Amino acid sequence: MKKYPRKAFLILEDGTVFEGESFGAEGTVVGEVCFNTSMTGYQEILTDPSYRGQIVCLTYPEIGNYGINPFDHQSRAIQVSGLVIRSLSPVASNWRSFWSLPDFLKNEGVMGIQKVDTRRLTLHLREAGVLRGVLTTEDMERKDAMKLAHGWDYSKIDFIAELTTPRMYRWNEEELFNPIIEQMAKAIPLTEGKKELIRKWREKLKQQAQPSYRLAVLDFGVKFSTLRYLRQQGFDLYVFPAYASSQAVLDIDPDGIFLSNGPGDPALFKKLHAQIKPLLGKKPIFGICLGHQLLAIALGAQTFKLRFGHRGANHPVKNLFDSTIKITSQNHGYAVSADTLPEGLKVSEINLSDGTIEGFVHESFPLFSVQYHPEASPGPHDALSYFEFFFNKVKGNKT
Repeated sequence: MKKYPRKAFLILEDGTVFEGESFGAEGTVVGEVCFNTSMTGYQEILTDPSYRGQIVCLTYPEIGNYGINPFDHQSRAIQVSGLVIRSLSPVASNWRSFWSLPDFLKNEGVMGIQKVDTRRLTLHLREAGVLRGVLTTEDMERKDAMKLAHGWDYSKIDFIAELTTPRMYRWNEEELFNPIIEQMAKAIPLTEGKKELIRKWREKLKQQAQPSYRLAVLDFGVKFSTLRYLRQQGFDLYVFPAYASSQAVLDIDPDGIFLSNGPGDPALFKKLHAQIKPLLGKKPIFGICLGHQLLAIALGAQTFKLRFGHRGANHPVKNLFDSTIKITSQNHGYAVSADTLPEGLKVSEINLSDGTIEGFVHESFPLFSVQYHPEASPGPHDALSYFEFFFNKVKGNKT
């Protein structure tokens, strides 16, 4: 007997329903529905901790064509609550691929829905603003799904506590990626080509130069690619739990401090605001994404929720100091309010699409931050120079 795909439904809090076919896990999940306009990088999006609590719609029409590999993970597991796509590729074809997208989702218990009119969904979110939604393969009345969605509040959940490291560790890429490689290797036999890929990756890690400076990283949901670029730049990385005390951070006598990306409403994390304040002026600080927002609040600014956020790999950002323009990768639903900036905090970059703040520097303290992701896996790489800029800041502070 022919087996037909199981139906799945995405039901938004305003009652709008999108029907499609299930792939991956089955069941019911609730989350904040958002869209990402990137053409590549679905694996990076799935494993990006900044997407915790969100059902992500990808606007690119065909997804899954190059499969999944262990080296492009941005965290140890899938972080999105659900995935919405137009068309699932029937073939995963790439020399780096270990696993198919449906197998990856199913193994990690994450739901996917395909054959959705993602253009209609994206236009709806742009008009209505970000909405809560329910993704389900179960029999559920629309009114019950709407009630479930209305009872869930993204802005009141501490997603950071769910995903930050439980204890401080030193970044060692091989140690952290070995379990991911082993998990995928169980799913398929390792060909000689895959074994050679792993061997070359390990050989490249051994060729890294010894680090020059000690960097304390506050893990609000840090991406592996961010840590990789910081290590390549020359930092010895000590990754701290998000709620580690400022004294614990200073006790290792770091040469610099990095505030990572992460999920959630930045205004919710009052304890983090208080923990960052004692670090101001002590060491050079670099913040990105949520770290940028938390740093701004610690300095006295406020944040606000964007209508539908900035999520994609093609956002133009203008540097106000030299008028250069970068194409950036972004993933955030909040921004720093320009009207609330305290004295001494100077805007360095703005978003050319809506004029929101994309970066700032401080006139007295050795700190700066950007709203977007400079590491931008899989790209673009226009802003990678910020890692070198920060390294030179730390180096200059030591001499």
